[in-house]
Amino acid sequence: MLSRVAESIYWMSRQVERAENLARFLEVTHNLILDQPEDLVDPWAPLIQVTADQKKFDERFKVMDVESVTHFLAFDDTYSNSMISNLWHARENARSVRESLSSETFEQLNEFYYFVRDSAASASQLSHTDFFDSVRRFAIRWTGVLDSTMSRNMGWHFANVGRLLERADKTSRILDVKYFNILPQLDDVGTAVDDLQWSALLSAISGFEPYRSMHRLIRVPTVVEFFLFNSTFPRSVLFCIDGACESLLKIGSMSSDDSDHHALELACELQVRLSSADVDEVLDQGMHEFIDKTQTDINDIGIAMNQDFFHSAVTT
Repeated sequence: MLSRVAESIYWMSRQVERAENLARFLEVTHNLILDQPEDLVDPWAPLIQVTADQKKFDERFKVMDVESVTHFLAFDDTYSNSMISNLWHARENARSVRESLSSETFEQLNEFYYFVRDSAASASQLSHTDFFDSVRRFAIRWTGVLDSTMSRNMGWHFANVGRLLERADKTSRILDVKYFNILPQLDDVGTAVDDLQWSALLSAISGFEPYRSMHRLIRVPTVVEFFLFNSTFPRSVLFCIDGACESLLKIGSMSSDDSDHHALELACELQVRLSSADVDEVLDQGMHEFIDKTQTDINDIGIAMNQDFFHSAVTT
């Protein structure tokens, strides 16, 4: 497969996943505000921290509130990581490899992009909850169409790696931000407020019902283990890295290039680290440090993907 085609498919999938995750985080924050006490810490700052783009937000807005954060993350076409920008780039990538995609896959992505673009034009009249729910549903439909119409060839595996690396990164980020920023004081730990926030966090990754099917109570160790180390839930970090490793192995077996693939080596190393981790040790020794190392590892895999397959240095 041409590196140009592989790169476009990889980033197309990663950008759609990024747009979906932004909608998930915005939706759960909007819903949390409706239920939380008035004196609870401002929930918008952690949401910007998830994107790691605080400086870019500050350059555009003086006030951090529902309107500014929603516009920045959803509709700001001058911000490269906004929902609308990601979908525009995903659509352009899909356009460049239309011969590798089914017509249904391209049409679904086209509809998705135009829905968000048209929503931006009437943002002041939008029901935020309905909009974010629609974005999630568009993304899920697009992923379903892609998976049900694309042969399990090298192109699909590049799409799968892109999707899963992005998902693993965002799952770890939202957990890290909650753990260090949402609770204003230790007195809230173990209270109804704490349970509400952990439940909202699980909902952000569509994990509330799967979690409750395994655990009766909301407890920090079991929630952290579910986010990071669960091997059966599709949005956990370990599940995503497992899937990325499998697809990278398939890419290697299908490739005519005999050179070593550093991305596979790094992904397998992260897989081993996650599989062998103990949640109690992680919490005792420092969850932030563990997640920070995990995010660095995921970023390094992305850099290696560009070097191994795309011969570029693009990492955004």
